[in-house]
Order: sequence, then C-alpha cells, then structure tokens
Amino acid sequence: MAEKETKVLEADNKPKKAKKEKKKGRIKNAWNGFKSEFKKITWPSWLQVRKNTLVVIVVVFLSAIFIGALDYAFQHGIIALANLFS
Repeated sequence: MAEKETKVLEADNKPKKAKKEKKKGRIKNAWNGFKSEFKKITWPSWLQVRKNTLVVIVVVFLSAIFIGALDYAFQHGIIALANLFS
C-alpha cells in the first residue's frame, strides 16, 4: 500500500511551467531606443530631395515609354501571325 501512495505522490509532483515575469519598463526602454536611433538619421537637403524626385519621374516616364513600345510591337506581331495562319 505504501508503494501506491508514493507513486501517487510522484505523479502529483510534476514540474510546473514557470510563468513569465513581466519586465518592468520594457516599453520605456523600447521608446528610449527608438529616440536614440531617430537622432542618428541624417536627413537629405531639400535640393537633394528635388533632384532625386526628378530622377524618379524621368525613370518612370522612360520605363512607361519602353513598356508601351513593347506592348505595341507584341500586339501587332500577334495580329500579323494570326492573319498569316487564317
């Protein structure tokens, strides 16, 4: 009988999962880290922003023209092939 009691006690003494303790000040530390990293940013001058914007607009315009030309060529090429076999 004593053996059964010890087995029952052993089964009840399972290691319990430890609960995570909330660290105080986690949000405050994260905010302070954010502020310190934000101070390290070097912002471009207004002249540099305008130059970069102009470059982006020109590249987008040239890409649109190139894609439009390819679309026009492929469209007429497919139509020519369809007319060739019909």
